[in-house]
Amino acid sequence: MFSFCKKFKMTKEIYFDNAATTKVDEKVVKEMLPYFTENFGNASSQHDVGIKAKEALEKSRKIIAKSIKVNTAEIVFTSGGTEGNNLALKGLFYINYPKKNHIITTKIEHDSILQTCKWLESQGAHVTYLGVDKEGFVSLDELKKEINEKTFLVSIIHGNNEIGTIQDMESIGKICKEKGVLFHTDACQSYTKVPIDPKKQNIDLITLNSHKIYGPKGVGALYIKDGIKIVPLLHGGGHENRLRSGTENIPGIVGFAKSVEIASDKDVKKMEKLRDRLIDGLTSIENVNLNGPIEEKRLCNNVNVSFNNIEGESIGGYLENEKIYTSTGSACMSHSLETSHVLKALGLTPLQSNSSLRISISKYTTEEEVDYFLSKIKDIVKKLRRFSPLIK
Repeated sequence: MFSFCKKFKMTKEIYFDNAATTKVDEKVVKEMLPYFTENFGNASSQHDVGIKAKEALEKSRKIIAKSIKVNTAEIVFTSGGTEGNNLALKGLFYINYPKKNHIITTKIEHDSILQTCKWLESQGAHVTYLGVDKEGFVSLDELKKEINEKTFLVSIIHGNNEIGTIQDMESIGKICKEKGVLFHTDACQSYTKVPIDPKKQNIDLITLNSHKIYGPKGVGALYIKDGIKIVPLLHGGGHENRLRSGTENIPGIVGFAKSVEIASDKDVKKMEKLRDRLIDGLTSIENVNLNGPIEEKRLCNNVNVSFNNIEGESIGGYLENEKIYTSTGSACMSHSLETSHVLKALGLTPLQSNSSLRISISKYTTEEEVDYFLSKIKDIVKKLRRFSPLIK
């Protein structure tokens, strides 16, 4: 084992920050390349070059629509998850306001939901932020209680980007349908990892993106159920059924579709096994706690633990010296020194939150990488605890 680790350290980096972004699959790159140099047309052009681009656009739309069992006309391409979330919330608010102005969301949403809600409050929206239990699940009873005659939208993240909690979409969707309110979910982290069926789960809008699933950055999609009216954020040429103006990113969209096409349950099962191997190894270390749920209630690629008396950033720094890359939270908020709002919502103290580390694996992760990581982090934790001023 020692000789393997020594060789491994010298020859390879270990990337465990796949919740931030993933490596683009080589099959995806290959699929995209012709649309940069050969089939480079604008999908709005009427000549043959433009028609080829349009055909690629609609083929991609069909692949993504099929993956969640919806009609192709219900898929609107965007620049990614942030735009999709903004389009869903703002677009619906301006259709419903002032007759209805109430949105229900949670305290553990991605920042593109929370900041959008904060901005909408300045425009006249009333927002209810649901709390969660110690594993990150919303209370269905509380959700029912908070819906009123002014509520037009419930937006609850499917798989959490920090702690991996997978919400019960079917139960939430059932409540929303019974109460006559729309249901939106941010599924950027869960897409292709957890089954999504908007008809069965009564979901009206779904935000998707590409770069979390081995596709290119800067492209995503928003599913909008047929019949739902929404105000566009961007105005111009009326692209994407007049809901998202701007020349479509054909290479990116083609790559996005390819990443969806090659997604497999086999990869999910592999990641689940490695996730559990990581959890078992990390929680065997004294005074280390898992944040979030276990097994099928957790995203297959997510592990988040608190070390309780040493800073997560210190651990991450030592790991980086070993060419092992992890995260202390959401990469989207890496510029912020504030405690994670997700871990705070679980009831963790600032000390516990700041001692946390997120390890997110991919379909490329190996058992050898996991075991090497575990051997290194155990040594690092032991070393840091010797010097920690928090240990008496």
